[in-house]
Amino acid sequence: MSEENTDRRSFLRRAGLTVGAATALPLLGAQGAEAAAWAPNAATSGSHPDRLFQAGKFDEADRGYARILRGDPDNAHANAQRGYIALLSNRFADAEKFLAKAVNLAPGDVFSKERLADCYVRQDRFAQAVPLLRAAGKEAYAKQYGSLSGTPYEIRGAESTRLAFKALNPMPLVEASVNGAPAAQFIFATGAPLAFTMDTAKKAGLRAVATSTEDVGYQTVTMHHGVVESLRLGDIELRNVPVVWHDGEQHHPLGQRQPAGTIGTSLLYHFLATVDFGNRSLTLRQKTEAQLKEFRAEAERAGAERLPLWLADARLPCTLGSLNDQGPKVVSLDTGVEGAAGAVSVVTTEAIAERAGTRMDRKRPNVYGTKDDATPFIVQRTSIGKQTARNLYGFALEKPLFDEHIRFQTLGNFTLEFLMPFALGFDYANMDLYVSHK
Repeated sequence: MSEENTDRRSFLRRAGLTVGAATALPLLGAQGAEAAAWAPNAATSGSHPDRLFQAGKFDEADRGYARILRGDPDNAHANAQRGYIALLSNRFADAEKFLAKAVNLAPGDVFSKERLADCYVRQDRFAQAVPLLRAAGKEAYAKQYGSLSGTPYEIRGAESTRLAFKALNPMPLVEASVNGAPAAQFIFATGAPLAFTMDTAKKAGLRAVATSTEDVGYQTVTMHHGVVESLRLGDIELRNVPVVWHDGEQHHPLGQRQPAGTIGTSLLYHFLATVDFGNRSLTLRQKTEAQLKEFRAEAERAGAERLPLWLADARLPCTLGSLNDQGPKVVSLDTGVEGAAGAVSVVTTEAIAERAGTRMDRKRPNVYGTKDDATPFIVQRTSIGKQTARNLYGFALEKPLFDEHIRFQTLGNFTLEFLMPFALGFDYANMDLYVSHK
């Protein structure tokens, strides 16, 4: 069966809504009553920093929390929020300072402990994350990170490498080699972690240092935690990389072999990365001054627009986007959602879809196989920055995909079908996203 002739309805029923969302692990997600308690009282003024933060106005919210701390330097909530805002933009010194103080002031604040752990993980300072994860009840991840030896995410080989997308529809696939094995195809999903199938892990000789039971999409799986010695992507090799593998099914078209796993932001984050769907390529550059210069020069040659980049929940990239006249507001980007003509381009809530004036089709049955009801719609204009596509399909859900976990509101999750015409340059050192139309 060719990639272009996949039975889309059968595939989508089997796959669920998204790959990135389905494989995003609950390492840093809010849970239970704590998740429900994060929103401020409805009577709070719209200018209150909590409201500004929820609306994605991070700079304004940060100034508001700073004013609170000038009068009350031991305000645990304001310290926690300033730390989280700094973490979204990878300002690690500020994130560590404020989050550490928040945890000291409020030892029961699990959410801030997890964010402080993430602050260390993003810097590959895994040993410092271990006690925080253990205190937050994330024992499997604590054991995994505690088992690391040598230099984590050690990069060897070329200064840059270019990987061809072996497929784009229904999902983007790239090749990688695990522990010297022949190259296999992995789903490329910016909303996902590095995760293997059980078969991939077995062939690579991986040893689990811990297991956990977790929800992956609409499956409850046994998650195995370990470290892969070698992962080769083109001319670049990474060594000592944390990885998970599980007994759930990776999403794939019916009649085709299951991919070897997913490659996402936890790995992409360590490079200057250009995702060029038009030219069917993924370019990874090491974070050197020379490579940054070339990365920016390439973006300039392509006439790319520079947009802000935020990283939420360890692996979810966000920028500014619009739906019709709603926006610009914070949106998440997930390249792991299935492609092909007529597929979903935006996932948002019913309330946002209605405010945006999309054409909702409430009579159409939910043929997409999602756990919860999803109302199809057509949005006339979908944009990130000035880059716009017209008359795309979307899903409207009753509840947002990510907001309870990341604790701020997004306009929606923009997926592969929308992103396909663009080249995206991710600079996680300076937190810039470069977007050009191909």
